[in-house]
Amino acid sequence: MQPTVRDHALADGLRVGQAAVEEGLLRATKSDVPFITEAARELTRTAGRRLRPLLVLLAARFGDPGAPGVVPAAVVVELTHLATHYHDDVRDEAAVRRDAPRPDANWDNTVAVLTGDFLFARASHILADLGPEAVRIQAQAFRRQVTGQILETTGPCEGRDPVEHHLDVLASRTGSLTAVSGRLGALASGADPSVADALARYGERLGVASHLADEVAAPTARRPTLPVLLLAGAADPADRELHELLTGPTERAGHAEGVGHADAVGHADAVGDADAVARLRTHPVLDRAREETARQADAARAALSTLPGCPARDVLESLCETVVALTAPSSCG
Repeated sequence: MQPTVRDHALADGLRVGQAAVEEGLLRATKSDVPFITEAARELTRTAGRRLRPLLVLLAARFGDPGAPGVVPAAVVVELTHLATHYHDDVRDEAAVRRDAPRPDANWDNTVAVLTGDFLFARASHILADLGPEAVRIQAQAFRRQVTGQILETTGPCEGRDPVEHHLDVLASRTGSLTAVSGRLGALASGADPSVADALARYGERLGVASHLADEVAAPTARRPTLPVLLLAGAADPADRELHELLTGPTERAGHAEGVGHADAVGHADAVGDADAVARLRTHPVLDRAREETARQADAARAALSTLPGCPARDVLESLCETVVALTAPSSCG
């Protein structure tokens, strides 16, 4: 997610900072064991948006962007983000993530989990040099991430609105790390604590909006996404049927001549899911999901209202617009 940066000095500074972050990621993912290096760098090569490091670099513009802790802080948040991807992919048993093979397509689940642990360890090692306050901030965010993962796994308690539960899960799982990006960037640059608070609030809402934009732009089955949850309890029988197709048991009866039963069932699942997702892509429920995405983006923008006007703030505001634009029908195919 690369916003348009109209200020030439800021654009040049961000390019330099982003290049330094990439170098830092290469150093951090290098091991004396070549296999570990290859495993650790797999997602580093495929995860290209680098939203969290960008937030760190922009947050640092409210203090001293050249402070020595800024780039390491950006490396830490990206390593943590990548580590959670390794763990999530194993937990979700996903075949692909963002159109790239999941880690354990080439390595088994144990290696994928341990690779995530390796990245967490490398992030902690770098973080220790940033001081106890940075360690505390990261630890709190990690606690929220784990809590969000548990809440997603257990589902909403009886009587809880599933949509509200989902938004709370996203705030913990996704928003916590984007919030840390803003806070660590401000902390590392020596910005005022009130600036760090505002950037953390902004980051959390932007993180939720960004995740919702992905759910709208690429609807999927077998996961509790906002568009799917909005179908739950629908009065229209066709909507209830669609919800069941998107969330029901994966094993359906299937048979193909010359194909084993397991392959036939898998083929039937894939075809059934594809048909259901195709119906979801044109369903009016996506408009409600777009509205929630825009609401979260507006909350992110409002969090910036106390910050001084500057090119970095302009870019942060433009990111809100970029996220919402990702949900436009033409963008979603």
